[in-house]
Amino acid sequence: VQLQASGGGVTETGGSLRLSCVISKAPSDYHVIGWFRQAPGNEREGVSCIYPDDSTDYSGSVKGRFSTSRDNVKNTVYLQMNSLKPEDTAIYYCAIVNRCWGPYDKFIRGRGTQVTVSS
Repeated sequence: VQLQASGGGVTETGGSLRLSCVISKAPSDYHVIGWFRQAPGNEREGVSCIYPDDSTDYSGSVKGRFSTSRDNVKNTVYLQMNSLKPEDTAIYYCAIVNRCWGPYDKFIRGRGTQVTVSS
């Protein structure tokens, strides 16, 4: 299975971006799709996840600003990012995981997409 994130770019503080994660085949119905980000010099950070029943969960740093959704016909998961802040600047990528916040027995990630928020 392959995952490919896209939709990143450069925006100003307060701007919005929508990321897409195309998955080459439908994940098993017990897998969670997570969005993660990593800024230079920082550890990987979990951003959000969407469960097989379409319920979602978010990290405290993005709750209320980001939302994740899926289109099962297109095998695509989205991350809508609003009210962006400079500290949201990072490479974002999606992954198939066995649970939302770890520990991970399964972590299949794809290439990321750069998000840059200017102040």
